[in-house]
Amino acid sequence: MFLALGKFVVRRRKSTLAVFILVILLGGAVGSLAISKLDSGGYSDPGSQSAQVGKYLKKHFHTTDPSVVLVLDSTTNVQDPSVVASATKLEKLIAAEPGVSKTYSYWSTGGAPTMKSADEKAGFLSIYSTSGDFAKISDLGEKIQGKYDGKFEGLTVYASGGGVITHAINSKISKDLALAEAISIPLTFILLVFVFGALVASAMPLVVGISAILGAFFIIFLLTLFTSVSIYALNLITGLGLGLGIDYALLIVNRFREELHDGKSVDESVAITVSTAGKTVFYSGLTVFVTMLSLTLFPLSFLKSFGYAGTSVVALAVAGALIPLPAILAMLGHKIDKGVVRKSAIIPKSDGRWASTARFVMRRPIPVVIVSLLILGICAAPMKNIAFAQIDSRVLPASDKAAIASALIEDRFVGQEGSPIEIIIPNGSTKTAEVAAYVAKIQEVTGIVHMIPTQINGADLRISAIQSMPSRTPAAEVMIHALRDIPAPAGTLIGGPAADFTDAQDGIARTLPWALGWIALSVLILIFIFTGSIILPIKAVILNALSLVATLGVLTWVFIEGHLRWLFGNFTVTGTLDTGTSILIAVVVFGLSMDYEIFLLSRIREEHIAGKSNIESVATGLQRSARIITAAAGLLAVVFASFAISGVTSIKFMGLGVAFAVLLDATLVRALLVPALMRLFGERNWWAPKSLRRFTLKH
Repeated sequence: MFLALGKFVVRRRKSTLAVFILVILLGGAVGSLAISKLDSGGYSDPGSQSAQVGKYLKKHFHTTDPSVVLVLDSTTNVQDPSVVASATKLEKLIAAEPGVSKTYSYWSTGGAPTMKSADEKAGFLSIYSTSGDFAKISDLGEKIQGKYDGKFEGLTVYASGGGVITHAINSKISKDLALAEAISIPLTFILLVFVFGALVASAMPLVVGISAILGAFFIIFLLTLFTSVSIYALNLITGLGLGLGIDYALLIVNRFREELHDGKSVDESVAITVSTAGKTVFYSGLTVFVTMLSLTLFPLSFLKSFGYAGTSVVALAVAGALIPLPAILAMLGHKIDKGVVRKSAIIPKSDGRWASTARFVMRRPIPVVIVSLLILGICAAPMKNIAFAQIDSRVLPASDKAAIASALIEDRFVGQEGSPIEIIIPNGSTKTAEVAAYVAKIQEVTGIVHMIPTQINGADLRISAIQSMPSRTPAAEVMIHALRDIPAPAGTLIGGPAADFTDAQDGIARTLPWALGWIALSVLILIFIFTGSIILPIKAVILNALSLVATLGVLTWVFIEGHLRWLFGNFTVTGTLDTGTSILIAVVVFGLSMDYEIFLLSRIREEHIAGKSNIESVATGLQRSARIITAAAGLLAVVFASFAISGVTSIKFMGLGVAFAVLLDATLVRALLVPALMRLFGERNWWAPKSLRRFTLKH
């Protein structure tokens, strides 16, 4: 099939390239319309108990969370006449702002004790948006903060709340990513020229990467017509598109050069390249595709979006490597090496440093395995302290206005007034004694500060409680579970921001075993089909899991234990890792690791089929593929390492996680552990029961 595809592309090179370019440009033009349709939310489980409570409150009580929460701080008491006058005037000004539906404050509610600070010098002013749209809430937060944060007639105003924090995080991420791209793109281009060895060849990753990115934008646009897609999916499309473009272009161009230097014609070289390296790209892409597909199993649209984006960009990267890239190579021929910068990168070697490394490792396989596993174990050790939560204002630099306001609220106010726990009891008014006993039990739960008077809707009761801790923390999760463990009147539902966070975490925890099972099973099957081995797929999954655990250990050491802040910026140590970003890192890293695994095993398998011994096939396979793997990993690490300059902790976290993982995998795992284990297993590497061999791919 792949040889036939290669011959077809060679015969129809110009028309194939023209049609592909036309389709991608049209797709990109339409796909650009998706940007305005993307969502910046998606962190909730839509089928959860808290989601039901949110719908109930919106329908029957017309309540939503405040979009902006202001703290009005004074040097005297909140009851001082001058403070009352200034606060009242400010509230009237804000209530008249476009986009504001209503306001209420300590002063307009008649001095509600829950809305003043413990020292009685500051009070809350809550602001509600006329729209429930996430983007418009963020815009309102930006406007209110820009206009009112600061001094106002003797008061110091601090702006916080969902709209303000969302805008601050999104704005900071946008600026930081622009800076990261300004650093990484020129540096990546220089490294591409060095790795490919010639100016013309170094442009080949752009063929694959740009076609994958534009095509994925089109698919995302189509998806926005039916479901919500996170705006952060664009970052994954761009990063993964360029990363896979580099991976696949390196593999295809390197093999094309091999065939040319072996004396084959240009047309024959292209056809053989597609039938060998192209087949590897296809199966490599398939493993990354099924890995990314696991993200669509999670209930959060934030994670589903990355699944949609990841599978789209992988599929288009494979198409770009198999169709337009071979067509361009057929037209360029020997001109692929034009503009020589480093001649040693142009002429492939069947023997060299990597082959020598493989032979050295295979002479001492047991010590190499022991030392490698020891290093992985040391990296993984901090995982004993791992804990997960979701991002809040603490991911911002401590000097950010939104972070300062949130810290002030936590320090000076007893409870989380802007994010109460909401409890709905159907027909509660008919169960007076039972409800009273239930409320008494609620007040005994650790973290509950006080209760808000009950509201009635027909026979249904709405009970609100204020907790002491921030909503998106492990402590809040424990509290919600404790509340739900209390025997309650029939049909009772518990919601609010803390419950929303808890339901999201629980939804992820429920789905995670299924996602891991899907990844492991699908990858095992695909690698078995590709290699014809039972041993190699099991070994690949185990090694990738060890690499991933080591990465999570290093991230725990840095972001939970607070090491190396002098290097990565003085971020706030929260004692947790962001759940969504952790899963994204795990899936992306596992997929890329399998990408490199297929690259390596493919070439070893090819040499073994050609009649070489186990040792020589591993040595030659490593020589032919290790340079590609390390170069691709190094280039990808540069792109993601640039994210570590971000002021937003979750972006630092993602940048360090992916960069460390791909470098660890390309060096310690692929260059040392794989050859050592291949030597220890010997010819058993290629064993499979006779009954299963008919399901394997014929090379």
